[in-house]
Amino acid sequence: MSLRILRLRFLLVAAAILPGRLPAATESIGGREPPRAARSVHLQWVAPESDAFYLEMAVQESTPGSYFMACGWSGGYFGIQELRDRRKVAIFSVWDPTKGDDPKAVRPEDRVELLHEGEGVRVRRFGGEGTGGQCLVDFPWEVGVVQRFLVRAETHGEKTAYSGWLYDPAARGWRHLVTFRTRNAGRRLRGLYSFVEDFRRDGRSVEEVRRARFLGGAVRNSAGEWRPLTEAKFTASRAAWEARDNINAGVESGSFFLATGGETRRGPELSTLLVEPAAGGTGPADLPAAVWASTAEAKPR
Repeated sequence: MSLRILRLRFLLVAAAILPGRLPAATESIGGREPPRAARSVHLQWVAPESDAFYLEMAVQESTPGSYFMACGWSGGYFGIQELRDRRKVAIFSVWDPTKGDDPKAVRPEDRVELLHEGEGVRVRRFGGEGTGGQCLVDFPWEVGVVQRFLVRAETHGEKTAYSGWLYDPAARGWRHLVTFRTRNAGRRLRGLYSFVEDFRRDGRSVEEVRRARFLGGAVRNSAGEWRPLTEAKFTASRAAWEARDNINAGVESGSFFLATGGETRRGPELSTLLVEPAAGGTGPADLPAAVWASTAEAKPR
């Protein structure tokens, strides 16, 4: 065996055992083809049905085609994205009560209703993952900066109105982005969760890290009492074309975290219950009174 081959083998072995590094993820969940996307990872919050859901989130690592979703529930979700062209936005979505992926196929009476449209936002219908109403707004969030989110639910008979509020550091105040109403038997906020997602899915995105931490979480009941969020179950998506192992979740420095893609080391087993008493909040003290104003008399637009 030549000296050159021996030296090459030595370099490969050395690279493989360097501390803190992992070889590029190459195995998909399906196992037949290389993965196209990093795996989506979630925190499933342990919480009762609530009237309001508050959470703080700081993105630690991002790359184009990333969705950092802070406040999700059984009927919608709310978070921030870095788009493929590196623009940054906030996004709030609520699903129609029907099944299917074609927004044009939904009857007008079954569609999500728009009750409030904030200044500077863009409202549209969406499809492809269910159908519903969606609000987007340019929001130049920064890595390492804590962002604050609130979803408020108000029951209107067999329907529920969901309002998205975002704290704007530049304006030093809360923005009421949108209120959507959907028919859902009057359910409020249940099935709360957060996630980190790779929506670029071009193969290369598998090798790029997305990471965020979550803190200050709290839910408010109908009596106006806040309860801290201190427990969450770690879960992940199972699409055959996603990378299998480079995912992680845990607790650190009084917060929860999620990570996926790149050289992320495999963390706890899926379905592990994560507990961090210091991560829970008592609810924001600076909310404007308008957050609690009734939307029952609002007319759909």
